[in-house]
Amino acid sequence: MTLYARFRVDSYEEKEVPGVEHGWANVMVFTKTFLTGITGTATTLFMSAGSIEGRRSYVATELIVGRTDEGLSGSFVVQHGGLEDDESTWFGHIVPATGTGGFDGWVGSARIQHDDDGPYFEIDPAPPTL
Repeated sequence: MTLYARFRVDSYEEKEVPGVEHGWANVMVFTKTFLTGITGTATTLFMSAGSIEGRRSYVATELIVGRTDEGLSGSFVVQHGGLEDDESTWFGHIVPATGTGGFDGWVGSARIQHDDDGPYFEIDPAPPTL
């Protein structure tokens, strides 16, 4: 089962981190709303390196809370990242043992994709192992 979870970014706030100065790295907190595939919200801790738009590298850890179209509900954590200008470097996975409710036991890939309608997660969860 591949889940296509389209989202929008509702807000972001830059955070100061002691010892991280001179713009070599930036930390932000995003809030998102999931619109299709999963209906719900997310809070994302986002860290980037580099200062040139489109040439940065990033890693993000994201708590997704919601319900799938099939009725699974709960939460799980995804970690994703890569170089902005090189899709071949993009990665994403469900962090094992973070799922609750209907997402309990989920593992697998979770990569951000983009199309003409904007960003979405392509999530390929493996079935829970007993």
